Amino acid sequence: MTAATDFAAAALRVRRRIVAMCASPSGGHLGGSMSLVEILLVLYREVMLVDPARPGGPDRDVLLLSKGHGAIGLYAVLAECGFLPEALVDSYGLPGSRLMAHPPPGVPGIEAPTGALGHGLPLGVGVALGLRLTGSARRCFVILGDGELQEGSVWEAAMAAGGYGLDRLTAVVDRNGLQITGATESVVGLEPLAGKWESFGWRVVTADGHDPASLRAVLGSTTPGRPTVVLAATIKGKGLPYVENKVHSHFARLGGAQLRRAMSTLDLAEPRDPS
Repeated sequence: MTAATDFAAAALRVRRRIVAMCASPSGGHLGGSMSLVEILLVLYREVMLVDPARPGGPDRDVLLLSKGHGAIGLYAVLAECGFLPEALVDSYGLPGSRLMAHPPPGVPGIEAPTGALGHGLPLGVGVALGLRLTGSARRCFVILGDGELQEGSVWEAAMAAGGYGLDRLTAVVDRNGLQITGATESVVGLEPLAGKWESFGWRVVTADGHDPASLRAVLGSTTPGRPTVVLAATIKGKGLPYVENKVHSHFARLGGAQLRRAMSTLDLAEPRDPS
């Protein structure tokens, strides 16, 4: 199996887990979790220094999922990478489960409870400052939704990070163009988005958020004296063509027929190794 086929197979397994969690009694945030899959997989499999056997190890890189409503995407990737047992992921949405709609503390691989939008980047600034004060070479990654960028606290944190030159801090914007009430540009326009980050002293790079090679090229590098933001172009609901780029994919509670349709659609995407 080639590396590309192996990655595609992992991404498909993650998407199946996300769909299964959306068929739980509680449902789940389908669209914004599906758009995160390749971003999270590249980070956990190839970029971040993390160890599933020591999820709280003192030498680990830190990931903060500021768009906490993408939690089921994170749970699925943590399971794929060995941080969480399958049985725990299967318990999502059931009474007594440790897994909630937003990331809770105390779960391996979860650094902080998030989901009150606009809080993740300020927290990441604090983490990055702490790393600098201890002389650590560790990195902090913060994943934000694009609709979340309408929160003023994001830009306060961006200004601070640029002013302090926090080059161990990398923000990733899941730029799928949609939020719960519609297109971001019709709610509160964000463009010119790159220029806004640049004005606060950030290095700005763009990537295809579903192309592992594009993501590897930008997530693996830093610039001395400047924080980095990756504007990752993604598709909400990626993997299910009939919900892609649809506002209503934001949250789903899938019934039996909907679950079967989604799984059948994903089955058609099963990667084939050209060798």
